[in-house]
Amino acid sequence: MKKLLLCLIALTTFVANSVNAETDNRGDARERIEPNGFLYGFGLGINQEIYQGYDYRVIPLPIIGYRSEKLSILGPFVSYELAQFNDVEFTVQAAPRFQGFDESDSAVFENMADRRFSMDAGLGIQYEKRDWKVSVKSMFDVLNRSGGYELTADLGRVFRYGPVFVEPSISLSYLDDKHVDYYYGVKANETNELTYQYQGKSAVNTRIGFSVATPIFFSGFTMFAIDYTRYDDVIADSPLVDQNHNISARLMFSKFF
Repeated sequence: MKKLLLCLIALTTFVANSVNAETDNRGDARERIEPNGFLYGFGLGINQEIYQGYDYRVIPLPIIGYRSEKLSILGPFVSYELAQFNDVEFTVQAAPRFQGFDESDSAVFENMADRRFSMDAGLGIQYEKRDWKVSVKSMFDVLNRSGGYELTADLGRVFRYGPVFVEPSISLSYLDDKHVDYYYGVKANETNELTYQYQGKSAVNTRIGFSVATPIFFSGFTMFAIDYTRYDDVIADSPLVDQNHNISARLMFSKFF
């Protein structure tokens, strides 16, 4: 936790120093690529799993949503602006957590109880200036699958090339011991010939992301994103896991009514 907070302070200081002498309209990049209104579309996510014998998770996501100045609804992803002070925005958020497994997904899960999909909700803070974005959010498992929470700090920068918007980003994610133990731990009565008892502790993961978005196709909005995540040793050391990193990709198309 201390490392995460120190990195967050350093990232915030860097961005503030980079833009302190310049001014622009709040959310200039966001307004260019996120218009308001009702929308529909479809998303598809492919996630390389780090569990043994569980190669990929494919996540189809039909989208019916709405976006206004304060409210954003994209399928099950919801964000609402509670308050805004200059370039700092406070939000409440909700999002699905596409994690977990059942016994049929891999031999390594034999004799184990299912780890189930859940929903998270929490608060976020975002600072946005000159196309730079720094955000922090704390999300809690509201369905009490794991009973845990995740604290995430993100730094991103939007670049515009005509009608194409490119955003590289970096993220640090703190997961508490309840979350890690639920998804990566093995109880004494769940062991099999491939595993042993393992209790998860809190962990910090690192993610590097890259997204490309444009409004030029089919009169809609298209976004492609790819992420590389490096997992903490606490997670990589679990008997359920066979690698310490993964790659995930998302493709989304939406169109306004």
